[in-house]
Amino acid sequence: MKYFFRFFLGLAVALTLGATAQAGPRLDRIMESKVIRVGTPGDYRPFAIKTDQGKYEGHDIDVVEAMAKALGVQVEYVQTSWPNLMKDLQADKFDVAVGGITRNVARISQVAMLPGYAPFGKVALVRKDQAAQYKSIDDLNQPSVHVIKNPGGTNEVFVLENLKQAQVSTHEKNAEIPALIAEGKGDVMITETYEALHYSKADPRLAAQFIDHPLTPKNELGFMLPVDDADYVRVMQFAWDLVDERDVLDDAEDRWLK
Repeated sequence: MKYFFRFFLGLAVALTLGATAQAGPRLDRIMESKVIRVGTPGDYRPFAIKTDQGKYEGHDIDVVEAMAKALGVQVEYVQTSWPNLMKDLQADKFDVAVGGITRNVARISQVAMLPGYAPFGKVALVRKDQAAQYKSIDDLNQPSVHVIKNPGGTNEVFVLENLKQAQVSTHEKNAEIPALIAEGKGDVMITETYEALHYSKADPRLAAQFIDHPLTPKNELGFMLPVDDADYVRVMQFAWDLVDERDVLDDAEDRWLK
């Protein structure tokens, strides 16, 4: 039964694409060129990271490439940054943004976002030998604590709103901050559950603090889409549902998030 269900889902998406091929300009362009442009900062493990070889890998990369395959198109990656993520999407530099993007009202009021995944909360990445001294947000919000943030995302917003008494500095490359913490060049990196867990497992000098009781209510991540073509958004939603039914989301979770 599962085989037949997937067969008819695949048939349905093919019919859907055929029916909407002339409906919207973005969808038309993607289906005619056979290319979907995927924007990502590429600096957020384990969701999307640009390797030293210039390739991209991670949870979101697996999922978006499976979606592209379901649509019958190829992926073209476009480098962006957290400060420029929203304006680059709205400037039509790419068709979908991925890479560990928090779903929130500020973003959904401007763009569309696909269903949430990877529930998380804000946590702290700290040195293991200092972890015991951080038991509350008040312990982080001290003049003696040096917090390193990356610009342009919700982690920066959290730091600026909640850690006003701490020493705060900015480092442009998010993926380099954990090593700075481990080397003692900073004390705290505010990030999300999965990134903190990844780096604490990768580097024995680091610890993920507040995992069981995050500093914020639980939220989810999501892919961002422009809202200039309703048919494109609808087809991308269908592609997401299709790869979910094909267990791509479960496989990506098993590979990258556990």
